[in-house]
Amino acid sequence: MSIDLDQLLATAGLEPHQVDEVVRRTLAEDLQWGPDVTTGATIKPDQSGTADVVARAAGTIAGIPVAVAVLLAAAEQDRAELIIDAVRADGDHVQPGDTILTVTGPLRTLLTAERSMLNLLSQLSAVATLTAAWVSAIGDHHCRVRDTRKTVPGLRVLQKYAVRCGGGLNHRMGLGDAALIKDNHVAAAGSVTAALDAIRAAHPSIPCEVECDTLDQVAEAVAAGAELVLLDNMTPDEMRQAVAATRPYGVRTEASGGLTLPQAAEVAATGVDFITVGELTHSAPVLDLGFDLTSPAVV
Repeated sequence: MSIDLDQLLATAGLEPHQVDEVVRRTLAEDLQWGPDVTTGATIKPDQSGTADVVARAAGTIAGIPVAVAVLLAAAEQDRAELIIDAVRADGDHVQPGDTILTVTGPLRTLLTAERSMLNLLSQLSAVATLTAAWVSAIGDHHCRVRDTRKTVPGLRVLQKYAVRCGGGLNHRMGLGDAALIKDNHVAAAGSVTAALDAIRAAHPSIPCEVECDTLDQVAEAVAAGAELVLLDNMTPDEMRQAVAATRPYGVRTEASGGLTLPQAAEVAATGVDFITVGELTHSAPVLDLGFDLTSPAVV
């Protein structure tokens, strides 16, 4: 083969086990009721060919290492050899008709892997495409778009990778790498200050963010020594006031809560450091991609 999966994964910052688990689970899901009966009946065992992954809509690509991993896992199951060439790279913007990936090998292997490969590649490219749209809408404002934990179960690491491909930043990966004090934590602890003090006592080195619903809570968070406050469902005017109250103390701000793409520039203009968008991972429409056979042949 002409492509190095380990190198692709290393460049992407993905661990092989993270990708392998998703790939094998996805292939197994398609094959749990038996082998591909359509392909087995219509394609001869010795028939090979070349197929292209082609964009059918404009968007930003993410997930090429995952697509390659699907193809190689299917080839391993079939004891087949593939030649794979990545025509595009993750993060590239494509137009309809653009070729993304070319693969040559036994047609039974290619067609059995087709849907699993496209499902993952289309889903991750959807995340990258929507993220890129937010990045573009924010424009030159000093602000970055970030994701949330509202991810498809089992795909968090890959979806957050796709956010990076689209030019966005990752929020916390899970519940253990950073603390986010939300309204329920405040209610249970008694106050923003009490919740923040409890986090610092238990985990003094962990990054901690405080969700604030009101400007009074922002003031309390700043007084308690917060380094980052999340402005939940605030109006642009309230965001500007929050930025004015936090910036002199070096406290960063993050807008969140029901934000839509048409609001991106207005929200960014308030001076917030980050905009957190759940729809990047939970509602991005899949990017339409196809797998087109270009040169079938019998060998």
